[in-house]
Amino acid sequence: MELMSFTCPRCTSEVSARFYGPCDDCRTQLRATLRGVARNIEVAEYEPKMNVTPNAVALKDD
Repeated sequence: MELMSFTCPRCTSEVSARFYGPCDDCRTQLRATLRGVARNIEVAEYEPKMNVTPNAVALKDD
């Protein structure tokens, strides 16, 4: 892919890059300030609601 020239949307400096977006300096600064830490989140096990009733056909007595 060819390099294209454009103005960085963040710092308004002239940049030559393959894709439009922040320049390398701005990306480095954004990664340093906005990067979060990955973490595992434990989700509670599914428990059905108490208002759920069994199928009427399954409860039918013959």
